[in-house]
Amino acid sequence: MADPKLGVYICSDCGIGGALDIEALENIAKNQYRVENVQSVPFLCSQEGTQMIKDEINNQGVNKIVIAACSPRVHYDEFDFDPSKYVTERVNLREHVVWSQMGGAEEAPEAAAEAPAAAAAAAAPVEAEPAAPAVNEFTQEMAEDHLRMGIVRAQKSEPPEPAIMDVEKTVLVIGGGATGLNTALESAKAGYKVILTEKEAELGGWARKMYKILPDKAPFEDVKAPNIDEKIAAVQAHENITVLTGANIDRIEGMPGQYDATISQNGSANTHRIGSVVLAIGWKPYDAKKLDNLGYGEFKNVVTNVEMESMAVAGSGSIARPSDGKQAKRVAFLQCAGQRDPEHLPYCSSVCCMTSLKQALYVTESDADANAFIIYKDMRTPGLYENFYKAAQNNPGVMLTKGEVTSITEDGTGNIVLEIDNTILGEKVRVEADMLVLATGMVTNMLPEGVEKVTDMTPEYIGQWKETETQDGIIKEVIADPVALNLAYRQGPELPYLKYGFPDSHFVCFPYETRRTGIYTAGAVRAPMTALQSANDGVGAALKAIQSVELAAQGKAVHPRSGDESFPEINFTNCTQCRRCTVECPFGVLDEEENGTPKTNTSRCRRCGTCMGACPQRIISFKNYSVGMIADQMKAIKVPEEDSKPRIIALICENDAYPALDIAGLNRIKTNPFYRFITMRCLGGTNLVWIADALSAGIEGFLLIGCRFDDDYQCHFIKGSKAANERLGKVQETLSRLMLESERVQQVQLAMNEWDQLPKIMNDFADQLKEFGPNPFKGF
Repeated sequence: MADPKLGVYICSDCGIGGALDIEALENIAKNQYRVENVQSVPFLCSQEGTQMIKDEINNQGVNKIVIAACSPRVHYDEFDFDPSKYVTERVNLREHVVWSQMGGAEEAPEAAAEAPAAAAAAAAPVEAEPAAPAVNEFTQEMAEDHLRMGIVRAQKSEPPEPAIMDVEKTVLVIGGGATGLNTALESAKAGYKVILTEKEAELGGWARKMYKILPDKAPFEDVKAPNIDEKIAAVQAHENITVLTGANIDRIEGMPGQYDATISQNGSANTHRIGSVVLAIGWKPYDAKKLDNLGYGEFKNVVTNVEMESMAVAGSGSIARPSDGKQAKRVAFLQCAGQRDPEHLPYCSSVCCMTSLKQALYVTESDADANAFIIYKDMRTPGLYENFYKAAQNNPGVMLTKGEVTSITEDGTGNIVLEIDNTILGEKVRVEADMLVLATGMVTNMLPEGVEKVTDMTPEYIGQWKETETQDGIIKEVIADPVALNLAYRQGPELPYLKYGFPDSHFVCFPYETRRTGIYTAGAVRAPMTALQSANDGVGAALKAIQSVELAAQGKAVHPRSGDESFPEINFTNCTQCRRCTVECPFGVLDEEENGTPKTNTSRCRRCGTCMGACPQRIISFKNYSVGMIADQMKAIKVPEEDSKPRIIALICENDAYPALDIAGLNRIKTNPFYRFITMRCLGGTNLVWIADALSAGIEGFLLIGCRFDDDYQCHFIKGSKAANERLGKVQETLSRLMLESERVQQVQLAMNEWDQLPKIMNDFADQLKEFGPNPFKGF
């Protein structure tokens, strides 16, 4: 960029000017940081305010802009100056300072812990005669420190230089079932080329093996014949789609926009340049051989719901029982067979209840005198499928009862006898049926064949191997052969797991995303769902696959920092090949050279900064985010000599902790005035050097406030918050060297909707620091 010229612009409205000494803030910028362009106006977000900033940019060459006003989560359009030319730093004086602190010189810091009602009473006017608003000492000091940190951050930032690249606008769709077919069609309609691979000899997947499918249109009451052949014909006829059946993926290497996929078919292999990948390989039924307690494998007339479907296809709707080929006139269905069971499938497959209702209709439609009995724990028919449930209830041949099957036996004729307890009426029920259908669950095809129990597949498994850190380095334990992708990634050939073999993603916010940028999952491979849901899921995945390629071409991140043009830069000269960055990156961005030097893959990066925090040499940085920048922000905090004015640094995650503080401010919840907030892209970027430097400079303590991690994690960067927590486990040595208590550094997990807990969290930590006594380094 041109010679840097800083401009500081302070808003004095929304209560800011009434609570703070604006002139003192201006003087900090002018005198301490020699900023020539310093302005304060009411409502900086107004047309007048934003035009004033634009005039100084255009006429006076300002290219680093500090906006000291409201949260960056609001008015972002008003302060959206071209990030490729200008640095814009937002200092949150409104929500994080003025609205969350006491006003008036008479207020004591202890008031921060009091209830909002007391705060309102304290803020009530005492005199009717107008007077200049008193400025609270602690609130003013907080605002001044935050302004200093914002100015330093702007000084240390440079506009990012996007890694623009040539991309291939082709989507590789793996799996030719309902999901894959829809993904291929929608991608092709958007103008992208598609390579659709299917390992079987024909397209269609499970949908082609169904006698009838669930309702897919309002009023969602009647089953219908499969229409998958129409979809197959549309795919085969589309000029932008290349179909490869009997095909397998031998290897995928590269990065979004520039992947090379080696695909084998009919004994030969070819490499194709592709831009992104959608994995739509579907599901498989749970192995019913493990359900011998339910009679499967012991009694011929006990079958699974998948086998029942095949029987309906073979008999054109008429069901012939396996033992003697006679038409089954009384068929029992047992729901949750091996599901919601910690010994088998701990989860509900969500589709099985509707499948049993559908198959019960096969029985009654093929013979008006036939009956179907459905025994359930709970019937789950979400959304408009409730109409389908009601339609089945109204069928005189279908009986549903809640209950627990206590016994399954076979009589001399091959009939299955079920004893049922805990029914709705409280009575024991005995059902004699020609057949019993077990509603077995859906297992993702991501689950390797070598894994016996789905409960073994937890986040500690990376791809198809488990990584264990030892004194001798990282040990990789292979647990199964690759399933579908065969990625040439340092972190493994397949997608990392969340639970039960399902691919890991931030399920609530980014359901299609995996931990491999540019590779998306859709359909039942990522979660149990119906064919209709899977087809719709394929549309969403197609849009994400296209988006990743388009943004890769512009050098921008896809998510969650969508549009971010920065990228970590590595000073390889000082790299010690410790492998911390390649191991800790949640997204497999970095591969390794033979000597262990990290190898970058630009468009894989999510810009979280976890690598920056992992590096002990501090050689990884972004142009607008670095270890040195955060360290200088901490140095900008003015540490008073008085013990009554402790300074506590809170590193806050931008995705949960920051908005939680915003919401607390919006609700005028008062927080402790001695905290200074430094925003992190993710707590995974926390570098331990900051802690030693800041504590040795007199800071009383560090509180890291980030997303929840482990089983119910909410971290937008998957495991950044957990990585920070693990790193803090190693800070004891540093604190012992400084002769300080290890409890001076703590991390708390906070969801955005837990904003009301912030005062207690902050006050409890401050009280604990007070018990330790002042930091002995204060004043040195």
